[in-house]
Amino acid sequence: MHGMNRRAFLRHTLQLATGALLAGCDKIQSVGATNVGFAALTDHRGATLPPLASALLKPAVPIPDVSLAAKIGQMIMVGFSGSQVDTRDAIVQHIADGLVGSVVLFGRNVEAPEQLQALTTTLRGYSRIPLLVAADQEGGWVTRLARGFGIASNYSAQFLGARDQLDLTRAQGESTAKRLAELGINLNLAPVVDLNTNPSNPVIARYERSYSADPAIVTAHARTVIEAHRPYHVFCTLKHFPGHGSSRGDTHYGYVDVTDSWNVTELAPYAALIGGQNCDAIMTAHIFNATLDPEHPATLSTNVITGLLREKLGYGGVVISDDMQMGAIANQYNLETAIRLAIIAGVDIIAFSNNIPFSRGASANRLHEIITGLVEEGMISPDRIDQSYQRIMRLKRRLTG
Repeated sequence: MHGMNRRAFLRHTLQLATGALLAGCDKIQSVGATNVGFAALTDHRGATLPPLASALLKPAVPIPDVSLAAKIGQMIMVGFSGSQVDTRDAIVQHIADGLVGSVVLFGRNVEAPEQLQALTTTLRGYSRIPLLVAADQEGGWVTRLARGFGIASNYSAQFLGARDQLDLTRAQGESTAKRLAELGINLNLAPVVDLNTNPSNPVIARYERSYSADPAIVTAHARTVIEAHRPYHVFCTLKHFPGHGSSRGDTHYGYVDVTDSWNVTELAPYAALIGGQNCDAIMTAHIFNATLDPEHPATLSTNVITGLLREKLGYGGVVISDDMQMGAIANQYNLETAIRLAIIAGVDIIAFSNNIPFSRGASANRLHEIITGLVEEGMISPDRIDQSYQRIMRLKRRLTG
């Protein structure tokens, strides 16, 4: 690539992101697609990108007007135990009762292709509203489908970014998406768009989860992955907003402060991909950044989720929390407070992995009771619940294609 193209990308993106964050300018989306010659329209080599044929919604169908209880259920994502389920299992009952709108799969749920396909078919069969079935299939260290599941390659993002061959990234993305779709998984919790700015990062760099420290390379490879998934009606999730790559700690275990290490350039992939309509869902980070919010971590921050992501970057789609049982949240907030702050902040789907015992209070019916109580007590408005429901349903109605 030519150095000038990359420098131009960084200059334009940094100016836009910095302006949005510090100067309160108009939405980046409103200017990015037409006036700025960066990743929304060109790749990091300066080549013109073709439009995404499936980027826009299919012809609109009415979103069903359901009860408040059903809307709240759509906001809950849970993990569960076991590789087989039937009507006696709590997860099946919760799906059938409308208490859960999404599930997330982990290694404990996965044994073999035939088993996994049967599992997802059973789960989806009990849901009145299409069920999101999610998994972290990033490639490399973070993968739920190991050898024998028919994915052509399992390169890490760091490997792919270092090679910087988009055809290689596309081939792995297509193979991944095809297999996920065949197995009944319709939401990939990938790609990671964190910048690899801290080579000693214990949760991003250590596991080779970032494509590069260069936002242009990250954007180009993430966009390629998303393009590869869309023909198979598998959604992608950009993570971890507003950027986890500079952290010195791991939010799985506790409080992580990036105030002194985070840089506004970490917003560049989000600005480009949102502006180019290359975004199905975005996952939050539990990092704390006093520059963005002096009180709360990003997942619980109205400043970050509503102010920065929605109002300044112009994102109107689904926001998914990172696992709310991670130490950065669970060690600092009680369950009710964390859920309340996340919803007020603008999070649409509250994720609980249940990789820890249900005794921590993360059963689907308990989560549903908490959100219902918050509405009944007037701490969250019915309109706020409806906002998330509408976003989730706009995403789900694309599943049938």
